[in-house]
Amino acid sequence: MRPGEPELRAGLDALQLSLNDIQRGQLLDYLELIAKWTQVYNLTAVRDPSEMLTHHVLDSLAAIPPLRRHLAEAGLSQARLLDVGSGAGLPGVVMAICCPELAVSCVDTVAKKAAFIRQAALSLKLPNLAGLHARVENLNQPFDVICSRAFASLPDFTLWSAGSLAPGGVWLAMKGKYPADEISALPAPVEVFHVEQLLVPGLNAERCIVWMRQKALA
Repeated sequence: MRPGEPELRAGLDALQLSLNDIQRGQLLDYLELIAKWTQVYNLTAVRDPSEMLTHHVLDSLAAIPPLRRHLAEAGLSQARLLDVGSGAGLPGVVMAICCPELAVSCVDTVAKKAAFIRQAALSLKLPNLAGLHARVENLNQPFDVICSRAFASLPDFTLWSAGSLAPGGVWLAMKGKYPADEISALPAPVEVFHVEQLLVPGLNAERCIVWMRQKALA
């Protein structure tokens, strides 16, 4: 087995997440790619391979079952997802690997990080993955799901990306502890419709997803 593969398989089992051999290989290749680029470009502060697997990949994988459920409930067999402030592609690259029906765009204001995403798309053979070097508020194409992980406060995240939210679209914000203060500070047009607790295998820390949408006009 490859380094990290037993831990990855155990994590997938704990999450009750089914991936095929190709997808598992892509996740391990992705970890190696992050480690290689981080030596030069400092993509992530976490450099230990086992910590990368837990803190980055398994943490992102914990959002896959909720994301798949939302897409199924919304009847979105093909959908567009925007990962804001994607950095090294977390969780966007993981979502592109696990949900090949998703067209995933990872946007970052740092050119080298957008370049890394484009390289990852080529290296991992992910035609559904794109890296965008831009400010999210300057994008104008609509996305069905806009996600972020440790990007900004909920009010800033929703404000900056509101112009990219498709009609009926949702925000998926990955957070640590329940962000009560951020939720209470959300602007009036934004409503939280679900907060979902996540259990990340091997990570002794609180995690949740805050699901949001634009309020329907009366």
